Amino acid sequence: MRYSEHYWKEVRRAWTTVPEAGRIFRKTILVTGGTGMLCSAVIDMLHELNISKGADVRLILAGRSEKSIRERFPGFSEIEYVPFDALSTEKLTADGPIDYVIHGASIANPAMYAGHPSETLLANILGTRAALELAGEKGARLLYVSSSEVYGRKDGKDLYRESDYGYVDILNPRAAYPNGKRAAETLCASYGDQFGTDTVIVRPGHVYGPGVKESDTRASADFSRRAARGEAIIMKSAGAQLRSYCYALDCASALITVLIAGKSGEAYNISNRDSVVSIRDMAEALAKAGGVEVRFENPSDLEKKGYNLMDNSGLDASKLEALGWKACFSLAEGAKSTVEGLKNEQ
Repeated sequence: MRYSEHYWKEVRRAWTTVPEAGRIFRKTILVTGGTGMLCSAVIDMLHELNISKGADVRLILAGRSEKSIRERFPGFSEIEYVPFDALSTEKLTADGPIDYVIHGASIANPAMYAGHPSETLLANILGTRAALELAGEKGARLLYVSSSEVYGRKDGKDLYRESDYGYVDILNPRAAYPNGKRAAETLCASYGDQFGTDTVIVRPGHVYGPGVKESDTRASADFSRRAARGEAIIMKSAGAQLRSYCYALDCASALITVLIAGKSGEAYNISNRDSVVSIRDMAEALAKAGGVEVRFENPSDLEKKGYNLMDNSGLDASKLEALGWKACFSLAEGAKSTVEGLKNEQ
């Protein structure tokens, strides 16, 4: 990630939609999965709050590689590191008081879903248990980053509300991801009921932005990189599936809103009303931003195995909006910033 003044301007804009941001001043927040697209945007926002507002937020990032964390966040002096592997049964530990735990560590890569379904499932369960144990020990609120895939398949184009659940084929190995997220959500609810652990859950849809990694095999990530390189976007389907896309900074501001103001034990969809569109619509928005064309090719068998099983994963974010949050970035704005940001990385 190469930072620019334009990006920091967007970060400051994203903060304008977070109600009661002052409630996290001088708090300690531990984050797992901090180098992923969503949680890295959260870290960027918290860092900017420290710089511009003197918020004095202490950040602890838990992950497998301190080197990767330091490279992703160069010069972020407030960041402390603790080791953590979501697939390990070892305890997650950190010194001192902790007010909030944001648990975003997960396998979130379709190629991994297809090739390593067992690890995909276990990472969600084991990692969440470790984060919950730490939150309980510290008396902290835990925010779990789930997924729109927990809803499963249903007929029609109606947007999913938080109480809507459809069908997931439990014998399909690709279901390791949504079932892992479902199990982790139930684990959060169970710890709340049994031990009084304060938990909230967010269910983002499809997050995109300039922080996309080369290893990210999601369709929108591939579209973004191709557009930034000036190459034609290659679609492996007609792209008629409905998705909730959300620019990374909008998604981050929504997560922080739920962290601060969400009701304990509740789940909240994260979705931008402007960006509930088809995969093809997203491809065309990125193609326009990059001045390239969209082409179609047949997918490989491995690519098919990694496909999202839902034809419709559009989300209704009314419950989140009732907390005072709203999205800042239109689909066209987000696509343009994504492509321009990735060009700066080249």
